Amino acid sequence: MNRSDFETKTDLEEFQKIIGYRFKAVDVLATVFSHSSFVNENKLQKKESNERLEFLGDAVVGVIANRYLFEKYPEANEGFLTRVKSLAVSQPSLAGAARKCNLGGYLFLGRGEEASEGRDKESTLSNAFEALAGAIYLDGGLENATRFMKEFVLNDLIVDEREAKDYKSELQELIQKKFKKRPIYHIASEEGPEHKKTFIVRVAFSGKILGEGRGKNKKEAELNAAKEALKAF
Repeated sequence: MNRSDFETKTDLEEFQKIIGYRFKAVDVLATVFSHSSFVNENKLQKKESNERLEFLGDAVVGVIANRYLFEKYPEANEGFLTRVKSLAVSQPSLAGAARKCNLGGYLFLGRGEEASEGRDKESTLSNAFEALAGAIYLDGGLENATRFMKEFVLNDLIVDEREAKDYKSELQELIQKKFKKRPIYHIASEEGPEHKKTFIVRVAFSGKILGEGRGKNKKEAELNAAKEALKAF
């Protein structure tokens, strides 16, 4: 999809109906869909990509999720809230929300990104979703951004005992009980720009890698690595 295809009244109306929000400033909406690969390939100004909106949206998504969980679970401790928030704003969760509104279908991508199926990459989709949340906040305020987040992310959040578990503690207890030792976590690699890194963490025991996890921070990546490792037991 190119810019001229997108910027028709029909396309704009269609997408705004899908997300249930009408933009006062349509230019903000158009920027949401401009991936950096498209901007670079077409030699546009850097500010025309969605990266700045993504930066804003990352904070918006986080604060909305925090307040939602704080009010929904008044008796929950910090550890529980942190783990559930991590699930809510994780890359798979936001990418899933992006697919619900067909966000990938509206992205402007460079030819290389398009060829590598960037339109359905979890990282690309989750970043674009954050940009969209940031754009709605910028255009319509926190109330509209909250309504959007609830519809596409938070209302579908399923919290049960398994999802709220501290997988790291469970894995450590299991290994200590059997072998009297602790698993070791290490960062295998980091991806993305400095302000928006994805951490890849591996957990190992006795020199054997038990699991690998990804996350927006080291803690989230370690939890996901521990979750994968538990499947081996």
